Amino acid sequence: MLRNFLACALLCAPLLAPAQTPLPSSDWKTQVAETLPLLGHRNWILIVDSAYPLQTSPGVETIDTKASLPFVLQFVLGTINDAQHVRPDIYMDAELPFVPDEDAPGAAQYRTTIADLLRAYPIQSLPHDKIIATIDDAGKTFHVLVLKTNMTIPYSSVFIRLNCKYWSDAAEARLRAKMKTSGAR
Repeated sequence: MLRNFLACALLCAPLLAPAQTPLPSSDWKTQVAETLPLLGHRNWILIVDSAYPLQTSPGVETIDTKASLPFVLQFVLGTINDAQHVRPDIYMDAELPFVPDEDAPGAAQYRTTIADLLRAYPIQSLPHDKIIATIDDAGKTFHVLVLKTNMTIPYSSVFIRLNCKYWSDAAEARLRAKMKTSGAR
């Protein structure tokens, strides 16, 4: 009886694996393309370095791309730009400008590369711990797609909060102002 129970437990164990198990790297582009139409404002897509932790919030999904961070970022931005419903709000670690090549070879070149890739976007810079806390909180309610790369430079991750493409921040501010002056909640 115990032997049957153990055999059953071993066979069922893969079915009970947590949702946070990274997907195979060959599927990451397909996963981005299939997931993006389901995402909207307040969802996140993270393109992260190889040491980024596997988060346990229920809404956080992690995929190991095994690709370079600039390559993954370029693909993700292209996919977002082709979408009709979302636009990217870019966040980066405030620590990155202070990472020296002496401690992280290639940091200066990476900063140049990333500045070129993100030249068309405003970038909000926040301390790493604040971004992580924001992502953890968002993952409790909203889907967060984490794309791990082979990057080995600290504080190099790019955090993309999706926003509504067809409704601007200015339009939202005007709407809220009208509601406030009319007494609406």
